[in-house]
Amino acid sequence: MQIKKIYKNIKPELLFDELKDLIVKQGAAVVDSKMETYSLPDDSSSFISRGTLTFKVQSKTDKECLRGYIVGSARGETKLMLDIDDSLFPKDRVVSLQGDLDFLLGSYEIKSG
Repeated sequence: MQIKKIYKNIKPELLFDELKDLIVKQGAAVVDSKMETYSLPDDSSSFISRGTLTFKVQSKTDKECLRGYIVGSARGETKLMLDIDDSLFPKDRVVSLQGDLDFLLGSYEIKSG
């Protein structure tokens, strides 16, 4: 399963930290997390951030159950993409995670269509 969201005027670092905490709340363990920041080629005072998070389900397997990708800037759009293994991260946890994301960050989300 894949979830994609676009947020406006939110720091990618805030989205990164909130996402990490919310997924851990659902019972997954952080395997790897990194956030990198780059200056834009045409404006060295503006930055774009890129983050990746990898999780596994605690005490079940060493397989990856969820991977998150974040790319964006505080002054524009920040994109989030989650790749979820449905067999390791059940639908009810996905629904709960989406509900938490919508409650905390819904006012920043750009609704498509």
